[in-house]
Amino acid sequence: MTKLHVPILFLLMMISFRVVAESDVLPLKPPKQGGVYVVAHRGAHQDIPENTLAAYQKAIEIGVDFVEIDVRTTKDGKFVSVHNGEIDAYANGAAKGKVSDFTLEELRAIDIGIRLGPKWKGTQVPTFEEILDLCKGKVGIYLDLKQAPIPPLVEAIKVRGMEHDVIWYVGDGEVQELEQVCPECIPMPDPGPEANLPKLIADLKPRAIASMWKYCSPSFTEPCHKAGAIVVVDDGGPQTWEKLLEWGVDGIQTDEPAELVAVLKKREGEKK
Repeated sequence: MTKLHVPILFLLMMISFRVVAESDVLPLKPPKQGGVYVVAHRGAHQDIPENTLAAYQKAIEIGVDFVEIDVRTTKDGKFVSVHNGEIDAYANGAAKGKVSDFTLEELRAIDIGIRLGPKWKGTQVPTFEEILDLCKGKVGIYLDLKQAPIPPLVEAIKVRGMEHDVIWYVGDGEVQELEQVCPECIPMPDPGPEANLPKLIADLKPRAIASMWKYCSPSFTEPCHKAGAIVVVDDGGPQTWEKLLEWGVDGIQTDEPAELVAVLKKREGEKK
């Protein structure tokens, strides 16, 4: 009897270990090219109004893995993607003030495309829900939480079954709130300088960590990977890509997504 029980017990232990290990695996789709995630900062906004549906659609066509959105709340509690806290830079003189001081209807009445030429006349600030619907099944979302409550954003994401399609760029305190509201969601805190990294890893045990080019290095990526976290870095321009790839980053956020996709495709082709 003992000889029969030992292998069965061993098998049960192995199954249990495998279940735990698989539960810790980051539930993201693999990168589309080159083994590195491409994040289109504010969408593909070269000659296209940034943070708009047109910029996000262009990024999808380019073949990026994520589009970065900046979520803010309007005066009447709606959610939009606008990078700056004020609308001034986008309104071509038609309006001034904080995004949070405008209702959604008032924001939508502002033409944020005409400043880039008549081709983009009539372009509107997109809602969070419009972005989710555009991206679902096509591209992931890098959600930069600028100024918005977490629970209703999670609700909109869950309704569409997109919990594993969104990585959340959030502060330390927001990580805990997000995990309470949505355990399956993916927070991605940013420690800033490397000196803050050990504490962040120990306290939060994140599966994704954000950084900037100026703080990244092999000594940054290595402990992240040892802790089971991917590293997504905001680049310092195309001239920084070679170093970032050499350091083993898992994702690069860039204003030149088409060029980065081309570099990664070429790099992958050279390996074959």
